[in-house]
Amino acid sequence: MEDKGKIFRRLHELDDVFVIPNPWDIGTARILETMGFKALATTSAGLAFSLGVQEGTVPWEQTLLHCQSLGNATSLPVSADLEKGMGYCPESAAQTIDIAAGIGLAGCSLEDHTGIVSKPIYDFSLAVERIEAAVQARDALEHDFVITARAENFMWGITDLDETILRLQAFEKAGADVLYAPGLRDITMIKTVCQSLTKPVNVVMGLPGEIFSMAELADAGVRRISVGASMARFAYGMFVQAAQEIMSKGTFTYSKDAIGFSELASYFEGK
Repeated sequence: MEDKGKIFRRLHELDDVFVIPNPWDIGTARILETMGFKALATTSAGLAFSLGVQEGTVPWEQTLLHCQSLGNATSLPVSADLEKGMGYCPESAAQTIDIAAGIGLAGCSLEDHTGIVSKPIYDFSLAVERIEAAVQARDALEHDFVITARAENFMWGITDLDETILRLQAFEKAGADVLYAPGLRDITMIKTVCQSLTKPVNVVMGLPGEIFSMAELADAGVRRISVGASMARFAYGMFVQAAQEIMSKGTFTYSKDAIGFSELASYFEGK
């Protein structure tokens, strides 16, 4: 059988933009596969919410087990949101790739976010060295593996588009397969980023701010669209509304919009 990494890479080589949704557990992963999506990505925030903790606090080992379980639960390629990876140094970035590939993932993303509020973004040179090390590890693998390099400036209040593009260009030159700068505010920014790069660009929809259609993003040059934790947040939002209705009104009208047992079960047939 063709390895999932190669299948995942080929999706980025097609002319059409594609959506890579972000399940947060096995059930949502299987629903998305049944609906016809071609690849999946984990969400670190969605995982944290499902465990009842804040984003960025899930232990590394637990994150890996979660990613492995999602990968094993579906026949689709799965790319993991591994945040900054195992640690800060380039060697840890390389180890992250080895481990991610070893548990059956088709790809992963690595951020230049440090996890430290007082200094949220890695220095430029270190950020690039981390991607270079990750790429060397990828090239030594037996199977294909897709690396998404993330420039996190806009997520941490650093709204310098030029510097963000310089980082993405450096990540591209270092050998990253997909480039990603979450938090871009408008379609003009997105188009500028896409025009500044030659490799596929991922854009996330569902963050606060403007929302664009697949057609609009395709016209801007986007190759891949993810949704981050937005579907998880939507599900939790509906849950909170239902609980609030019970607490404040003593009614249960929310259940009228609940998916039926048979319809939900149909997504899991043969699993």
